[in-house]
Formats: sequence, C-alpha cells, structure tokens
Amino acid sequence: MGTNTTTDRKDLFSCVRRIVVKAGSGILTGKNGLNPRVISNIARSISAVKGEGYEVILVSSGAIASGLRKVGQSKMPDSVAEKQAMAAVGQSSLMNAYEKAFSRYGHKSAQILITSDDLTNRRRYLNGRNTIFKLLSWGIIPVINENDTVVIEEIKFGDNDNLSAMVANMTGSHLLINLTDIDGLYDDDPRFNKSAKLVPVIEKINNNIFDYASSTPGALGTGGMASKVISAKKAIIKGIPVVIANGKKKDIISKIIKGENTGTLFLPSDTAICDRKHWIAFSRSIKGEIEIDEGAARALVNNGKSLLPSGIINISGKFNRGDSVRILDIDKREVAIGMVDYNFNDLSKIKGLKSSQIESILGYKHNDEIIHRDNLVITLEINSGEVSCQ
Repeated sequence: MGTNTTTDRKDLFSCVRRIVVKAGSGILTGKNGLNPRVISNIARSISAVKGEGYEVILVSSGAIASGLRKVGQSKMPDSVAEKQAMAAVGQSSLMNAYEKAFSRYGHKSAQILITSDDLTNRRRYLNGRNTIFKLLSWGIIPVINENDTVVIEEIKFGDNDNLSAMVANMTGSHLLINLTDIDGLYDDDPRFNKSAKLVPVIEKINNNIFDYASSTPGALGTGGMASKVISAKKAIIKGIPVVIANGKKKDIISKIIKGENTGTLFLPSDTAICDRKHWIAFSRSIKGEIEIDEGAARALVNNGKSLLPSGIINISGKFNRGDSVRILDIDKREVAIGMVDYNFNDLSKIKGLKSSQIESILGYKHNDEIIHRDNLVITLEINSGEVSCQ
C-alpha cells in the first residue's frame, strides 16, 4: 500500500479510452425508490466524458429499488420470489429513467441483461461482447444489469460488483470505476472512528486490505465493500486499474479520469493474465474444490508448475472434465483456480497417486496433469508471477 499523486493518476489514465462505470443501489436509491437526481448526475458525467472521446459502459443496479415505488411498498421484501418479482416490475422504470436522463444530453442507451450462465458459456460470452462492441460503435451507451428476475445468487450477494469486473475484462476496457455511497476504502469504520483515514491507493490486495473492507461500511445495497475489493482484484489481475469513489459527488467520473486524487485507486498488476485464463478463473461457475499439499502449493505458486495427482489431498463438489475448480492449500486458503482435466469420480480414484499410475487405475489417461499450467490462474498473490498466457 502506498500513496500517489495527481500527476501519477494522470499518467496512469492517459491511455484510457474505454471505461466501465458501476453504479450501486446505495447511490441510486432514494426514500421512494430510484433517486432521479443521482441518475441525472451520472448521465451528465458519462455524457461529458463521451463528449471527450471516451467509450463508456454502465453497469447499474437499482431494478428492485425501482420496483418498490411502482408497487407502493417502502420496505425491501424478504423472500427471493418477491425480490425477483420486484426486479421484474422495476427494470423497465430503471431503463426509462436512464433513457430520459441520457436523452437530455443527446445520447441513447440500450439495456443488456446478463446472467452468470451467459458468462460461463464461452459462445454466449463472445456474443455478448460483440453486442456491446456494436452498440459502442453506434455511439449508444450499454446499460448492463444482472437478470435479477431469474438469478437467485446475484440478488442475494449483490454480484453487480463482480459483474462490472467481468464486463471490464470482456470488453477490453481500460478503467473500472465503482461508484458507491462513501468516498472509498477506509482503514476503519469512519462512522465510529473519527480518526479513520481514506486509503488513497492500494498497490497490492492482501489480507490486510480485506480486513479494511470488512470494517468499512459498504453501499446500502447488498454488495458491500468486501464485494467491491473482490471485484477490484478480478480487474487488476487483468491489468485494469480500479477506482472506488463516491457516486453522489458532482462530475465524479470526469474528476477521476482527469487524474484528481479522489476515491481509492487499485493499481493494476504489472503483467496481466490473458483473456482465456481470466475467463477460466472468474467468468465461469466454480464446480468444486481441490485441496493440495504444501509441496504442490509451492510448485504451483513459486515454480509455475501444473497440478499433478500426487499433490492432491482431498476433493469436493461434483465437477466434470473442463469445469473450473478452486484449489486450496492445507490452510484452506485459495491458491488458484483452474480448468480440471478429470471428472470428480475419476479424480477421487487417482488423487495422491503418481501420473504413471493413472492409466492402470482408470483404464485410460487424458494427460499426466490434473490441471495444466495453461489452464491455471494463481490467485493467492496477485503478483505471484503466474500471469502469462503460455
């Protein structure tokens, strides 16, 4: 962790041309549903940077909050079915609010609803990317939201933070701006500790940063600050800088792009993983876990090796060949995410054995490796060195 200057930010953002802006429920929500003043402010700020030649993709929450007003309720519903129905009611109002706000500045917007399955399926992933690129080429602002009416986990965990990182990667964007209802990441809860300080720059995400995130109040939505830090981690490992800032401040997007020292800046990794590895690690659903011994963990993290069956202690979940799984060390820390070459049943028979024994046990052998290094992304440390696309 360290400090930075306005000049440093100007230099960092000098090559930015495509930006993903994420607006959370905490800034979009008012007492009676959507906050039209904030939406107008976001539309004005996005329109201003578009006028300077930037391409902007907006990831927006707020469908459920919009639905509250339309159905005459003042309290967030408890059941999943009610939340999904509320999202269905509110989505059209949310888009109508953006349509009106952007039209005041001569811009058009388009709605895109995405589920996690869309990102997991490689063909739909690429089709979604092509649609966004076509909209941008027409000068239209894509407004992306998770399909809350059908996806349970996203409603429960506020995955629009993660979606914004996925969209930034999918579209080859150069900056991710996550707008929330506080000024950024603090070293303690500023509501109770008057000495709490805003952390201006995060050079590397480690456990201390997540300790900060757990003590910093998050947005009024369901994502929270920890979700935003996880989202930032997924972006910076792809080489995309991230800024978490207060979306209620006037012209905040323009100020960030100009290099003003506002919000918390997460610096990108020096070398970025390739698109395919990022898709394997972060866009796909995790189907299981593989626990490995200390020697295997060192081989993966420090030496860039593939995962062999001999280093596997335990497995869980129900995964097939080609699924993404999480790899844990003996302390249950996530070491890596990778695409496995054997299904759960077969791997349960060969875990702990040498590669030379695979064929005699299973009657066949795909490869010596359970997960090849080309299908493996180290996540224990952002700057571990496992960032190539060999």
